[in-house]
Amino acid sequence: MLWVKALHIISLVCWFAGIFYLPRLFVYHAACDDQPGRERFKVMERKLYRGITTPSMIATVVFGVWLLSYNVSGYFSQGWLHAKLALVALLLVYHFYCGYLVKVFRDDRNHRSHVFYRWFNELPVLALVAIVILAVVKPF
Repeated sequence: MLWVKALHIISLVCWFAGIFYLPRLFVYHAACDDQPGRERFKVMERKLYRGITTPSMIATVVFGVWLLSYNVSGYFSQGWLHAKLALVALLLVYHFYCGYLVKVFRDDRNHRSHVFYRWFNELPVLALVAIVILAVVKPF
């Protein structure tokens, strides 16, 4: 069980690295005003989303489900887990929306400013703080 927990945490760290950096690339991409720069950002966004962020997200979910399988009824009787899983569901929506934005930028259809993406970039920080507090402190 400890190996699975360690792998869950490692994959979570990798997933969040991508979730933190990809929207930062959107900030720079939205502010970029030269074609070679925009093309470079398209490649970076695609590789980060497909090569690191999505595989890490999948691993995080797999190892998380594996951890839950050790004591399903025990875990699901605890309120903190319900809140954590709700936040994870929101993070999955955020993740797939980032994938949509990768395509928007790829197709040169972005109409939002770099300021929007600066705010968008902060959302996963709130989720991470709440998830860690719920998983470690187990307040309810």
